[in-house]
Amino acid sequence: MSTDLFFAAPARPDVPDDGHVATPVPADSAVCGAATAETTVAEQHSDHVSLRDLIDDRRVDAALNWLDDHAPHRIADELARMDAVHAGIAFRLLDKDRALAVFEELEPVDQQQILSGMRDQSFRELVEGMDPDDRARMLREAPATVAKKVLAGLSPRERRMTAALLGYPEGSVGRYMTPEVVALHCDLTVEQALRVVRAKGAHAETVYTLPVVDGGRRLTGVVEMRELVLSDPATMLTELVVTAPVFARATDAAEKAARLMRETNLINLPVVDSEDRLVGLLTIDDAVEVIEAADSEDMARQAGASPWSGHYMAAGVFQLARYRAMWLLLLLVAATLTVTVTDAFEATLAQAANLALFIPLLIGAGGNAGAQAATSCVRALAVGEVRVSDLLKVIWRECRVGLVLGSMLAVVGTVIGAAFVGAQIALVVGITLVIICGWAATIGGTMPLLAKKLRIDPAVISAPMVTTLVDATGLIIYFTTAKLVLGI
Repeated sequence: MSTDLFFAAPARPDVPDDGHVATPVPADSAVCGAATAETTVAEQHSDHVSLRDLIDDRRVDAALNWLDDHAPHRIADELARMDAVHAGIAFRLLDKDRALAVFEELEPVDQQQILSGMRDQSFRELVEGMDPDDRARMLREAPATVAKKVLAGLSPRERRMTAALLGYPEGSVGRYMTPEVVALHCDLTVEQALRVVRAKGAHAETVYTLPVVDGGRRLTGVVEMRELVLSDPATMLTELVVTAPVFARATDAAEKAARLMRETNLINLPVVDSEDRLVGLLTIDDAVEVIEAADSEDMARQAGASPWSGHYMAAGVFQLARYRAMWLLLLLVAATLTVTVTDAFEATLAQAANLALFIPLLIGAGGNAGAQAATSCVRALAVGEVRVSDLLKVIWRECRVGLVLGSMLAVVGTVIGAAFVGAQIALVVGITLVIICGWAATIGGTMPLLAKKLRIDPAVISAPMVTTLVDATGLIIYFTTAKLVLGI
Protein backbone atom coordinates (compact mmCIF):
# COMPACT_ATOMS: atom_id res chain seq x y z
CA MET A 1 0.00 0.00 0.00
CA SER A 2 1.30 3.43 -0.89
CA THR A 3 1.98 5.60 2.13
CA ASP A 4 0.67 8.55 0.09
CA LEU A 5 -2.87 7.43 1.01
CA PHE A 6 -2.67 7.65 4.79
CA PHE A 7 -3.29 11.37 5.30
CA ALA A 8 -2.28 14.59 3.63
CA ALA A 9 -0.53 17.49 5.32
CA PRO A 10 -2.79 20.49 5.89
CA ALA A 11 -2.26 23.61 3.88
CA ARG A 12 0.53 25.75 5.30
CA PRO A 13 0.05 29.48 4.77
CA ASP A 14 3.67 30.16 5.68
CA VAL A 15 4.99 28.08 2.78
CA PRO A 16 4.84 29.81 -0.62
CA ASP A 17 4.82 27.94 -3.92
CA ASP A 18 8.60 27.73 -4.08
CA GLY A 19 8.72 25.67 -0.87
CA HIS A 20 10.58 28.27 1.22
CA VAL A 21 9.24 29.30 4.62
CA ALA A 22 8.37 32.98 4.74
CA THR A 23 9.19 34.05 8.28
CA PRO A 24 7.93 37.52 9.27
CA VAL A 25 10.66 39.82 10.52
CA PRO A 26 9.71 41.56 13.78
CA ALA A 27 10.44 45.28 13.89
CA ASP A 28 11.30 45.38 17.54
CA SER A 29 14.54 43.73 18.66
CA ALA A 30 12.95 42.70 21.94
CA VAL A 31 10.26 40.86 20.01
CA CYS A 32 13.00 39.22 17.94
CA GLY A 33 14.76 38.08 21.10
CA ALA A 34 11.52 36.74 22.54
CA ALA A 35 10.81 34.84 19.32
CA THR A 36 14.28 33.31 19.42
CA ALA A 37 13.80 32.24 23.02
CA GLU A 38 10.43 30.71 22.19
CA THR A 39 11.96 28.82 19.26
CA THR A 40 14.73 27.49 21.48
CA VAL A 41 12.21 26.29 24.05
CA ALA A 42 10.14 24.69 21.29
CA GLU A 43 13.20 22.87 19.92
CA GLN A 44 14.14 21.59 23.36
CA HIS A 45 10.58 20.45 23.96
CA SER A 46 10.41 18.70 20.56
CA ASP A 47 13.45 16.61 21.45
CA HIS A 48 11.41 14.97 24.21
CA VAL A 49 8.67 13.86 21.78
CA SER A 50 9.54 11.46 18.98
CA LEU A 51 8.28 11.97 15.44
CA ARG A 52 6.73 8.52 15.52
CA ASP A 53 4.66 9.36 18.58
CA LEU A 54 3.31 12.44 16.84
CA ILE A 55 2.36 10.38 13.78
CA ASP A 56 0.75 7.68 15.93
CA ASP A 57 -1.36 10.37 17.61
CA ARG A 58 -2.16 11.89 14.16
CA ARG A 59 -0.90 15.27 15.39
CA VAL A 60 -0.01 16.51 11.93
CA ASP A 61 0.64 20.14 12.88
CA ALA A 62 2.98 19.07 15.67
CA ALA A 63 4.77 16.67 13.30
CA LEU A 64 5.26 19.50 10.78
CA ASN A 65 6.71 21.70 13.51
CA TRP A 66 9.03 18.88 14.58
CA LEU A 67 10.30 18.52 11.01
CA ASP A 68 10.83 22.29 10.73
CA ASP A 69 12.82 22.34 13.98
CA HIS A 70 15.33 19.62 13.00
CA ALA A 71 18.14 19.36 10.47
CA PRO A 72 17.99 16.82 7.60
CA HIS A 73 20.46 14.44 9.23
CA ARG A 74 18.41 14.40 12.45
CA ILE A 75 15.21 13.71 10.51
CA ALA A 76 16.94 10.93 8.58
CA ASP A 77 18.01 9.29 11.83
CA GLU A 78 14.43 9.42 13.11
CA LEU A 79 13.08 7.91 9.86
CA ALA A 80 15.63 5.11 10.05
CA ARG A 81 14.22 4.11 13.45
CA MET A 82 10.69 3.66 12.03
CA ASP A 83 8.98 0.89 10.10
CA ALA A 84 8.11 1.41 6.42
CA VAL A 85 4.60 2.76 7.06
CA HIS A 86 5.53 5.37 9.67
CA ALA A 87 8.66 6.42 7.76
CA GLY A 88 6.65 6.85 4.56
CA ILE A 89 4.02 9.01 6.26
CA ALA A 90 6.64 11.23 7.91
CA PHE A 91 8.55 11.61 4.65
CA ARG A 92 5.43 12.78 2.82
CA LEU A 93 5.13 15.69 5.25
CA LEU A 94 8.38 17.22 3.92
CA ASP A 95 8.40 19.75 1.10
CA LYS A 96 10.15 18.77 -2.11
CA ASP A 97 13.58 20.34 -1.53
CA ARG A 98 13.80 19.28 2.09
CA ALA A 99 12.67 15.77 1.21
CA LEU A 100 15.59 15.37 -1.18
CA ALA A 101 18.08 16.62 1.44
CA VAL A 102 16.72 14.14 4.00
CA PHE A 103 16.60 11.30 1.48
CA GLU A 104 20.29 11.66 0.63
CA GLU A 105 21.14 11.41 4.35
CA LEU A 106 19.52 7.96 4.60
CA GLU A 107 21.30 4.65 4.23
CA PRO A 108 20.52 2.71 1.00
CA VAL A 109 18.34 0.17 2.82
CA ASP A 110 16.24 2.99 4.31
CA GLN A 111 16.05 4.77 0.96
CA GLN A 112 14.58 1.64 -0.61
CA GLN A 113 12.04 1.47 2.20
CA ILE A 114 10.90 5.03 1.47
CA LEU A 115 10.76 4.48 -2.31
CA SER A 116 8.68 1.33 -1.95
CA GLY A 117 5.76 3.37 -0.62
CA MET A 118 5.78 6.21 -3.16
CA ARG A 119 3.70 6.85 -6.24
CA ASP A 120 5.43 6.82 -9.62
CA GLN A 121 5.56 10.60 -10.08
CA SER A 122 6.99 11.28 -6.62
CA PHE A 123 9.35 8.33 -7.10
CA ARG A 124 10.75 9.75 -10.34
CA GLU A 125 11.15 13.27 -9.00
CA LEU A 126 13.05 12.05 -5.95
CA VAL A 127 15.56 9.79 -7.72
CA GLU A 128 16.04 12.34 -10.51
CA GLY A 129 17.08 14.97 -7.96
CA MET A 130 19.70 12.76 -6.30
CA ASP A 131 23.41 13.12 -7.00
CA PRO A 132 24.59 10.33 -9.35
CA ASP A 133 27.00 8.85 -6.80
CA ASP A 134 24.31 8.74 -4.10
CA ARG A 135 21.91 7.16 -6.57
CA ALA A 136 24.47 4.53 -7.59
CA ARG A 137 25.15 3.72 -3.94
CA MET A 138 21.44 3.10 -3.36
CA LEU A 139 21.10 0.93 -6.47
CA ARG A 140 24.13 -1.12 -5.48
CA GLU A 141 22.13 -2.69 -2.64
CA ALA A 142 18.65 -2.50 -4.20
CA PRO A 143 16.71 -5.47 -5.58
CA ALA A 144 16.76 -5.82 -9.38
CA THR A 145 13.13 -4.69 -9.70
CA VAL A 146 13.80 -1.47 -7.79
CA ALA A 147 16.98 -0.79 -9.80
CA LYS A 148 15.12 -1.22 -13.10
CA LYS A 149 12.34 1.08 -11.94
CA VAL A 150 14.81 3.77 -10.86
CA LEU A 151 16.83 3.66 -14.09
CA ALA A 152 13.67 3.66 -16.23
CA GLY A 153 12.42 6.82 -14.53
CA LEU A 154 15.60 8.83 -15.05
CA SER A 155 16.31 11.36 -17.76
CA PRO A 156 18.83 10.18 -20.41
CA ARG A 157 21.60 12.31 -18.91
CA GLU A 158 21.11 11.07 -15.35
CA ARG A 159 20.66 7.47 -16.53
CA ARG A 160 23.91 7.64 -18.48
CA MET A 161 25.91 8.94 -15.49
CA THR A 162 24.37 6.41 -13.09
CA ALA A 163 24.99 3.48 -15.44
CA ALA A 164 28.62 4.58 -15.87
CA LEU A 165 29.18 4.53 -12.09
CA LEU A 166 27.53 1.12 -11.72
CA GLY A 167 29.89 -0.21 -14.41
CA TYR A 168 32.90 0.10 -12.10
CA PRO A 169 33.94 -2.82 -9.84
CA GLU A 170 32.21 -3.25 -6.49
CA GLY A 171 34.04 -1.33 -3.75
CA SER A 172 36.05 0.76 -6.21
CA VAL A 173 36.41 4.55 -6.22
CA GLY A 174 34.34 4.69 -9.40
CA ARG A 175 31.25 3.57 -7.48
CA TYR A 176 31.56 6.48 -5.03
CA MET A 177 32.89 9.39 -7.10
CA THR A 178 30.75 12.14 -8.56
CA PRO A 179 31.01 12.50 -12.36
CA GLU A 180 29.52 16.01 -12.20
CA VAL A 181 32.78 17.96 -12.23
CA VAL A 182 33.76 21.38 -13.51
CA ALA A 183 37.03 20.80 -15.36
CA LEU A 184 39.12 23.73 -16.57
CA HIS A 185 41.38 23.78 -19.61
CA CYS A 186 44.98 24.62 -18.82
CA ASP A 187 45.14 27.51 -21.33
CA LEU A 188 42.47 29.64 -19.66
CA THR A 189 42.91 32.87 -17.73
CA VAL A 190 41.41 33.33 -14.28
CA GLU A 191 38.58 35.43 -15.73
CA GLN A 192 37.76 32.76 -18.31
CA ALA A 193 37.96 30.03 -15.68
CA LEU A 194 35.48 31.82 -13.42
CA ARG A 195 33.15 32.23 -16.39
CA VAL A 196 33.25 28.46 -16.92
CA VAL A 197 32.54 27.85 -13.24
CA ARG A 198 29.53 30.16 -13.32
CA ALA A 199 28.19 28.46 -16.43
CA LYS A 200 28.64 24.86 -15.30
CA GLY A 201 28.88 25.06 -11.52
CA ALA A 202 25.15 24.71 -10.89
CA HIS A 203 25.24 21.15 -12.24
CA ALA A 204 28.38 20.12 -10.31
CA GLU A 205 28.36 18.59 -6.85
CA THR A 206 31.30 20.75 -5.76
CA VAL A 207 33.36 23.64 -7.14
CA TYR A 208 35.86 23.98 -4.30
CA THR A 209 38.43 21.84 -6.10
CA LEU A 210 38.70 22.38 -9.87
CA PRO A 211 40.67 19.83 -11.89
CA VAL A 212 42.76 21.23 -14.74
CA VAL A 213 42.98 19.14 -17.92
CA ASP A 214 44.63 19.28 -21.33
CA GLY A 215 43.00 18.89 -24.74
CA GLY A 216 42.64 15.12 -24.24
CA ARG A 217 40.95 15.61 -20.83
CA ARG A 218 44.05 14.19 -19.14
CA LEU A 219 44.58 15.52 -15.61
CA THR A 220 47.46 18.00 -15.41
CA GLY A 221 46.77 19.57 -12.02
CA VAL A 222 44.19 21.13 -9.71
CA VAL A 223 43.35 24.66 -8.63
CA GLU A 224 41.27 25.74 -5.65
CA MET A 225 38.36 28.12 -6.07
CA ARG A 226 39.94 30.33 -3.40
CA GLU A 227 42.95 30.91 -5.67
CA LEU A 228 40.75 31.95 -8.58
CA VAL A 229 38.67 34.38 -6.54
CA LEU A 230 41.72 36.07 -5.00
CA SER A 231 43.84 36.27 -8.16
CA ASP A 232 44.01 38.92 -10.87
CA PRO A 233 41.53 38.15 -13.69
CA ALA A 234 44.29 38.32 -16.30
CA THR A 235 46.47 35.73 -14.54
CA MET A 236 47.00 32.53 -16.52
CA LEU A 237 45.70 29.35 -14.92
CA THR A 238 49.10 27.71 -15.39
CA GLU A 239 50.54 30.11 -12.80
CA LEU A 240 48.09 28.91 -10.12
CA VAL A 241 47.67 25.23 -10.86
CA VAL A 242 49.17 22.61 -8.53
CA THR A 243 50.95 20.20 -10.82
CA ALA A 244 51.47 16.50 -10.02
CA PRO A 245 48.31 16.38 -7.88
CA VAL A 246 47.31 13.50 -5.64
CA PHE A 247 44.75 11.37 -7.48
CA ALA A 248 43.17 7.92 -7.55
CA ARG A 249 42.21 5.60 -10.37
CA ALA A 250 38.58 4.69 -10.78
CA THR A 251 39.36 1.01 -10.21
CA ASP A 252 41.30 1.58 -6.96
CA ALA A 253 39.73 0.45 -3.69
CA ALA A 254 37.45 3.16 -2.32
CA GLU A 255 38.71 2.66 1.23
CA LYS A 256 42.31 3.14 0.12
CA ALA A 257 41.42 6.37 -1.69
CA ALA A 258 39.38 7.65 1.25
CA ARG A 259 42.24 7.06 3.67
CA LEU A 260 44.58 8.78 1.20
CA MET A 261 42.34 11.85 1.41
CA ARG A 262 42.55 11.78 5.18
CA GLU A 263 46.34 11.49 5.11
CA THR A 264 46.75 14.34 2.61
CA ASN A 265 44.03 16.59 4.13
CA LEU A 266 42.10 16.85 0.85
CA ILE A 267 38.42 17.71 0.60
CA ASN A 268 38.18 16.40 -2.97
CA LEU A 269 40.29 13.79 -4.77
CA PRO A 270 40.50 13.73 -8.59
CA VAL A 271 39.69 10.33 -10.10
CA VAL A 272 41.16 9.26 -13.46
CA ASP A 273 40.86 6.23 -15.74
CA SER A 274 43.67 3.96 -16.92
CA GLU A 275 44.79 6.62 -19.42
CA ASP A 276 44.88 9.43 -16.82
CA ARG A 277 41.72 11.06 -18.20
CA LEU A 278 39.57 12.79 -15.62
CA VAL A 279 36.34 10.89 -14.85
CA GLY A 280 35.21 12.40 -11.54
CA LEU A 281 35.94 13.55 -8.00
CA LEU A 282 35.76 11.66 -4.72
CA THR A 283 34.27 14.19 -2.31
CA ILE A 284 34.96 14.36 1.41
CA ASP A 285 31.41 13.39 2.42
CA ASP A 286 31.62 10.17 0.42
CA ALA A 287 35.13 9.48 1.72
CA VAL A 288 33.89 9.78 5.31
CA GLU A 289 31.07 7.33 4.56
CA VAL A 290 33.51 4.85 3.02
CA ILE A 291 35.79 4.97 6.06
CA GLU A 292 32.84 4.72 8.44
CA ALA A 293 31.47 1.68 6.61
CA ALA A 294 34.90 0.00 6.58
CA ASP A 295 35.45 0.67 10.28
CA SER A 296 31.94 -0.58 11.13
CA GLU A 297 32.62 -3.79 9.23
CA ASP A 298 35.95 -4.26 11.00
CA MET A 299 34.37 -3.67 14.40
CA ALA A 300 31.63 -6.21 13.69
CA ARG A 301 34.13 -8.87 12.60
CA GLN A 302 36.42 -8.18 15.55
CA ALA A 303 33.46 -8.67 17.86
CA GLY A 304 32.68 -12.02 16.25
CA ALA A 305 29.62 -10.95 14.24
CA SER A 306 28.79 -10.57 10.55
CA PRO A 307 28.67 -6.98 9.27
CA TRP A 308 25.26 -5.64 8.30
CA SER A 309 23.69 -2.44 7.02
CA GLY A 310 20.78 -0.57 8.47
CA HIS A 311 19.80 1.21 11.66
CA TYR A 312 20.21 -0.78 14.87
CA MET A 313 16.93 0.43 16.37
CA ALA A 314 14.98 -0.57 13.25
CA ALA A 315 16.37 -4.12 13.17
CA GLY A 316 14.31 -6.97 14.57
CA VAL A 317 15.46 -9.37 17.27
CA PHE A 318 15.77 -12.32 14.91
CA GLN A 319 17.58 -10.21 12.33
CA LEU A 320 20.25 -9.24 14.86
CA ALA A 321 20.49 -12.82 16.10
CA ARG A 322 21.00 -14.09 12.55
CA TYR A 323 24.04 -11.86 12.06
CA ARG A 324 25.65 -13.11 15.26
CA ALA A 325 24.65 -16.78 15.34
CA MET A 326 27.11 -18.19 12.78
CA TRP A 327 30.17 -16.77 14.50
CA LEU A 328 28.97 -17.91 17.91
CA LEU A 329 28.44 -21.44 16.58
CA LEU A 330 31.93 -21.48 15.06
CA LEU A 331 33.46 -20.22 18.30
CA LEU A 332 31.50 -22.81 20.27
CA VAL A 333 32.95 -25.57 18.12
CA ALA A 334 36.44 -24.07 18.51
CA ALA A 335 35.97 -23.96 22.28
CA THR A 336 35.79 -27.76 22.34
CA LEU A 337 39.60 -27.58 22.16
CA THR A 338 39.53 -26.33 25.74
CA VAL A 339 37.45 -29.31 26.81
CA THR A 340 39.83 -31.68 25.02
CA VAL A 341 42.89 -30.16 26.71
CA THR A 342 41.27 -30.32 30.15
CA ASP A 343 40.38 -33.95 29.58
CA ALA A 344 43.94 -34.77 28.51
CA PHE A 345 45.33 -33.36 31.78
CA GLU A 346 42.70 -34.96 34.00
CA ALA A 347 45.36 -36.96 35.86
CA THR A 348 47.30 -33.77 36.66
CA LEU A 349 44.16 -32.12 38.00
CA ALA A 350 43.39 -35.18 40.13
CA GLN A 351 46.77 -34.93 41.89
CA ALA A 352 46.49 -31.15 42.47
CA ALA A 353 42.80 -30.23 42.49
CA ASN A 354 43.57 -26.68 43.54
CA LEU A 355 44.94 -26.03 40.06
CA ALA A 356 41.37 -25.88 38.80
CA LEU A 357 40.68 -22.79 40.90
CA PHE A 358 42.93 -20.63 38.72
CA ILE A 359 41.85 -21.81 35.26
CA PRO A 360 39.33 -18.95 34.75
CA LEU A 361 41.90 -16.38 35.92
CA LEU A 362 44.62 -17.63 33.58
CA ILE A 363 42.59 -18.11 30.41
CA GLY A 364 40.82 -14.79 31.05
CA ALA A 365 44.11 -12.92 31.35
CA GLY A 366 45.56 -14.62 28.28
CA GLY A 367 42.45 -14.09 26.20
CA ASN A 368 42.30 -10.41 27.08
CA ALA A 369 45.98 -9.89 26.27
CA GLY A 370 45.53 -11.59 22.91
CA ALA A 371 42.39 -9.62 22.11
CA GLN A 372 44.15 -6.34 22.91
CA ALA A 373 47.05 -7.20 20.60
CA ALA A 374 44.75 -8.36 17.77
CA THR A 375 42.62 -5.21 17.96
CA SER A 376 45.68 -2.96 17.97
CA CYS A 377 47.22 -4.68 14.95
CA VAL A 378 43.99 -4.76 12.93
CA ARG A 379 43.62 -1.05 13.53
CA ALA A 380 47.27 -0.37 12.65
CA LEU A 381 46.84 -2.31 9.40
CA ALA A 382 43.68 -0.40 8.53
CA VAL A 383 45.31 3.02 8.86
CA GLY A 384 48.56 1.96 7.20
CA GLU A 385 50.79 2.13 10.28
CA VAL A 386 51.81 -1.52 9.89
CA ARG A 387 52.59 -3.54 6.76
CA VAL A 388 52.87 -7.27 6.17
CA SER A 389 56.63 -6.78 5.77
CA ASP A 390 56.73 -5.69 9.43
CA LEU A 391 55.72 -9.18 10.63
CA LEU A 392 58.96 -9.99 12.46
CA LYS A 393 59.08 -6.54 14.07
CA VAL A 394 55.50 -6.94 15.27
CA ILE A 395 56.23 -10.40 16.70
CA TRP A 396 59.23 -9.09 18.63
CA ARG A 397 57.36 -6.01 19.84
CA GLU A 398 54.17 -7.82 20.95
CA CYS A 399 56.15 -10.61 22.62
CA ARG A 400 57.96 -8.09 24.79
CA VAL A 401 54.75 -6.19 25.53
CA GLY A 402 53.10 -9.45 26.55
CA LEU A 403 55.98 -10.45 28.83
CA VAL A 404 55.92 -7.05 30.54
CA LEU A 405 52.17 -7.29 31.10
CA GLY A 406 52.50 -10.90 32.24
CA SER A 407 55.16 -9.96 34.78
CA MET A 408 52.90 -7.27 36.22
CA LEU A 409 49.98 -9.67 36.47
CA ALA A 410 52.21 -12.43 37.86
CA VAL A 411 53.03 -10.35 40.94
CA VAL A 412 49.35 -9.95 41.73
CA GLY A 413 48.53 -13.56 40.79
CA THR A 414 51.27 -14.97 42.99
CA VAL A 415 50.06 -13.01 46.00
CA ILE A 416 46.50 -14.20 45.44
CA GLY A 417 47.63 -17.79 44.96
CA ALA A 418 49.77 -17.77 48.09
CA ALA A 419 46.87 -16.44 50.14
CA PHE A 420 44.49 -19.17 49.00
CA VAL A 421 46.43 -22.35 48.17
CA GLY A 422 50.07 -22.00 49.18
CA ALA A 423 53.39 -21.01 47.71
CA GLN A 424 53.94 -23.86 45.24
CA ILE A 425 50.74 -23.46 43.23
CA ALA A 426 51.12 -19.68 43.54
CA LEU A 427 54.49 -20.03 41.83
CA VAL A 428 52.88 -22.08 39.05
CA VAL A 429 50.25 -19.36 38.56
CA GLY A 430 52.87 -16.60 38.43
CA ILE A 431 55.08 -18.37 35.89
CA THR A 432 52.08 -19.31 33.77
CA LEU A 433 50.80 -15.73 33.66
CA VAL A 434 54.11 -14.48 32.27
CA ILE A 435 54.25 -17.18 29.58
CA ILE A 436 50.56 -16.99 28.63
CA CYS A 437 50.53 -13.21 28.26
CA GLY A 438 53.67 -13.25 26.14
CA TRP A 439 52.27 -16.03 23.97
CA ALA A 440 48.80 -14.46 23.66
CA ALA A 441 50.12 -11.03 22.67
CA THR A 442 52.39 -12.62 20.06
CA ILE A 443 49.53 -14.66 18.58
CA GLY A 444 47.11 -11.74 18.67
CA GLY A 445 49.55 -9.43 16.90
CA THR A 446 50.68 -12.00 14.35
CA MET A 447 47.40 -13.47 13.11
CA PRO A 448 46.02 -10.31 11.45
CA LEU A 449 49.29 -9.86 9.53
CA LEU A 450 49.29 -13.48 8.40
CA ALA A 451 45.66 -13.10 7.34
CA LYS A 452 46.59 -10.03 5.30
CA LYS A 453 49.41 -11.96 3.65
CA LEU A 454 46.95 -14.72 2.70
CA ARG A 455 44.53 -12.08 1.30
CA ILE A 456 42.01 -12.65 4.10
CA ASP A 457 40.32 -9.69 5.79
CA PRO A 458 42.42 -9.13 8.95
CA ALA A 459 39.26 -8.20 10.87
CA VAL A 460 38.09 -11.80 10.43
CA ILE A 461 40.84 -12.70 12.89
CA SER A 462 38.50 -11.39 15.53
CA ALA A 463 39.18 -10.94 19.20
CA PRO A 464 36.81 -13.82 20.14
CA MET A 465 38.69 -16.15 17.77
CA VAL A 466 42.06 -15.19 19.25
CA THR A 467 40.63 -15.58 22.75
CA THR A 468 39.33 -19.08 21.97
CA LEU A 469 42.69 -20.17 20.59
CA VAL A 470 44.58 -18.71 23.54
CA ASP A 471 42.23 -20.45 25.99
CA ALA A 472 43.16 -23.88 24.66
CA THR A 473 46.90 -23.25 24.33
CA GLY A 474 46.94 -21.44 27.68
CA LEU A 475 45.69 -24.55 29.47
CA ILE A 476 48.46 -26.58 27.88
CA ILE A 477 50.99 -24.04 29.17
CA TYR A 478 49.39 -24.07 32.64
CA PHE A 479 49.29 -27.83 33.12
CA THR A 480 52.75 -28.34 31.62
CA THR A 481 54.18 -25.73 34.00
CA ALA A 482 52.40 -27.41 36.93
CA LYS A 483 53.88 -30.79 36.05
CA LEU A 484 57.38 -29.35 35.87
CA VAL A 485 57.18 -27.23 39.04
CA LEU A 486 55.19 -29.64 41.20
CA GLY A 487 56.76 -32.81 39.82
CA ILE A 488 53.43 -34.56 39.22
